[in-house]
Amino acid sequence: MQNSDTTKYIIHARIKADGVIERPDVIGAIFGQTEGLIGADLDLRELQKSGRIGRLEVNIKSNMGKSVGTIEIPSSLDKVETAVLASSLETIDRIGPCISNINIAKIEDVRSSKRKKVIERAKQILSEMFDEMLPESQEITDEVRQSLRIEEITTYGKESIPMGPNVVDSDAIIVVEGRADVLNLLRYGIKNAIAVGGTNVPQPVMDLCKKKTVTAFTDGDRGGELIIKELLQVADIDYIARAPDGKGVEELVQKEILKSLRQKIPVEQAFDYYQVSKKRRVAIMDATRKKATGRSEPLVSEYVEMVPAKEELTEFEQTVEPEKSVEEPGEAVEKEGKKNVFHDHMAQLSGTLSARLLDRSNNVISEVPVRDLASALKEANGDIASVVFDGVITQRIVDIASEKGITNLIGAKMGNVVKAPASIHMEASGSL
Repeated sequence: MQNSDTTKYIIHARIKADGVIERPDVIGAIFGQTEGLIGADLDLRELQKSGRIGRLEVNIKSNMGKSVGTIEIPSSLDKVETAVLASSLETIDRIGPCISNINIAKIEDVRSSKRKKVIERAKQILSEMFDEMLPESQEITDEVRQSLRIEEITTYGKESIPMGPNVVDSDAIIVVEGRADVLNLLRYGIKNAIAVGGTNVPQPVMDLCKKKTVTAFTDGDRGGELIIKELLQVADIDYIARAPDGKGVEELVQKEILKSLRQKIPVEQAFDYYQVSKKRRVAIMDATRKKATGRSEPLVSEYVEMVPAKEELTEFEQTVEPEKSVEEPGEAVEKEGKKNVFHDHMAQLSGTLSARLLDRSNNVISEVPVRDLASALKEANGDIASVVFDGVITQRIVDIASEKGITNLIGAKMGNVVKAPASIHMEASGSL
């Protein structure tokens, strides 16, 4: 065969003949029947003399009056010339006295196998260098640190679901799409991510979501949106975070990951956008409230069952307006004053996505981003009387406010609040 240093491709062909033939018959037919067929530049004899094709390897076996075998022709021609030469072999229809047929099986790129060997050897050398040599720069130490984090990836359940090492023990987890997303988060030290592997959410992941505070972190494309819709239908998620538009979680650098996670929104603020059914909204809020408070009082769904639907009311009950309480002049003035104060705060907060916590004299105690409002209220020590914020009044905020003895909740919009305690006055800014 031709020297492998100059061989680029190897033509692999299969041969069948209706009769007994041998190797010299095949070689003679190839040289004879292709002569002048595709021009002098690609004449096999001339190409072999110039070293542009190597020695033809022919293997033939005969049985029961039939012959089958293989042909290999090494070539240092370019890709197009090699393809033309290969196709010319298929024009051969007779070898010796026998009718025959030649089919090209494949054209092997010899350099491709060499490249694979180079890559494997490079990996081996690199690994040995990391083992035997001390790092000489920050870049090398970062690379080693990343490789260690990647090695920490593990699996969950019988389905071998990819996850970070802290998922089982952590109170909060991040649900991502695939293994590559888990690896990228590990690369930057985030070890509590688990993959769902697409829109078909595994049952073990659903079970985990019932026990832990869950942030769904998906790609910024249509696929990521579909995964969130699926999670909202089958899993008890608490927050939603998205990668920037057009980017996947696996592509993000540390700064982008942290920014996306900081901008997560409570799940109830996405109900309308993702068209979550009323029944499912109640179920999600029940689960979220259980995880947040750990209380065993009647759930939201139980309160819903206590309230009759409009169609269940009598005709009289549907037409009679509720009695209006008569307010004393002093009470009316006080409420109007509070409304003016709240209106001023809302006007200043409009468009800022911020919240103000007020004391009983309506003085500002602190101002926080709306996304941190729930945690700020949980940490409150009882001195907050009112909350004014540029966001949606949700069942979660109402529940926490009720626990903390807050008497006024003023937001930009009113969300799907099913259980509204009588002790809390709630208004959307449009009604102020």
